[in-house]
Amino acid sequence: MRLGIDVSTYFEELEHGAKYYDRGKEVSPLDLFRANGVDIMRIRLWVDPYGTNGKPYLAGNCDLDNFLKLATLAESKGYFIMLDFHYSDFWADPGKQFIPKSWAHLDLDGLVQQVYDYTKKTLLTIAEKGIKLAYIQVGNEITNGMLWPLGRLIEHKDGPRTNYNSLIKLLKAGIAACREVTPDSDLILHLEKSYDQVIYNEYLTQMQQAGVDYDIIGYSYYPYWHGTFEQFYANVDFCKKFGKRQMVVELGYAFTVEDYMKREHGGAQLIVNTDNIEDLGFTQEYPLTPEGQKFFTEEFLRLAELHGIEAVCWWEPLWVAGEEICWSSEEGMRYIHEEGKPTRNEWANQCLFDYNCEKLPAFDAFKVKSNNGKKPI
Repeated sequence: MRLGIDVSTYFEELEHGAKYYDRGKEVSPLDLFRANGVDIMRIRLWVDPYGTNGKPYLAGNCDLDNFLKLATLAESKGYFIMLDFHYSDFWADPGKQFIPKSWAHLDLDGLVQQVYDYTKKTLLTIAEKGIKLAYIQVGNEITNGMLWPLGRLIEHKDGPRTNYNSLIKLLKAGIAACREVTPDSDLILHLEKSYDQVIYNEYLTQMQQAGVDYDIIGYSYYPYWHGTFEQFYANVDFCKKFGKRQMVVELGYAFTVEDYMKREHGGAQLIVNTDNIEDLGFTQEYPLTPEGQKFFTEEFLRLAELHGIEAVCWWEPLWVAGEEICWSSEEGMRYIHEEGKPTRNEWANQCLFDYNCEKLPAFDAFKVKSNNGKKPI
């Protein structure tokens, strides 16, 4: 089984002075991960993460330049690259899939053509730089569709969701460009709600019936929202009937619920914090402590190998706390219609380095023990 990391914010961290330590000694975290056998780097890509005033949306400012720079560094250290197309100017997830600003005037047919053209142009630019793509995600957490509203799946009180035809047209356009430019790359459909067999059966059956050409089912798994290990791996086993390989492309678990910023200093609460932990209602099989995070990691990886998962990627293990490290700028929040929120990093307690940037015990647990999965290109 392979291991990977999504460290799309890495350069932004370094620009703001982040340093990483192992028992007090400064280290290169990318080298440290490679020493653990981690060899996949997942990098998200936003179309145009800048406001009309030219100011960046932050959170890594994940435009094509950032991708090329980070992928080049990663390849020099022996990583295989996973490109994560969001098909949005900023965060795309189950609750939001905003059409890029410059695409907003298009109807469905125009949007389908734009997805093909943009995907092809982007992949040709990446190829011209000599970067090879082992994996490509055609969309990010697209359980509810992508490029809303045109590609959004429509919920009904009774019966399955509709508008799959529109979503499938968009997916096939992106996939066609990928197969044309990078035929050796493995293509991933990335979903969440990874405990929900009903949703996965509905969704993947629609893909199968429409002949959507992909290689890997990609899961997000955060136990606060996606059930217990038992529920998750029951769905993994259920989905084997579709005949696709399976990967966990996003994984995370908190090492604390204590904040790095005192409340009186302002700032958003952490995504998982002392105030909401009870309301999340998840079964805490492992304490939200450094040792609990380690035990979580060890057991999850043991089960992943047992159930035939090809690879597991930890999401943003280096996105540590910092005064100017933000999940969004004011411009970014306007784009996703979430104005008025504090902007500071809400994910710092999910990292594999603590608030002092010291390596956590889970870092050493996130280590390759065998490699029985398919070797990337």
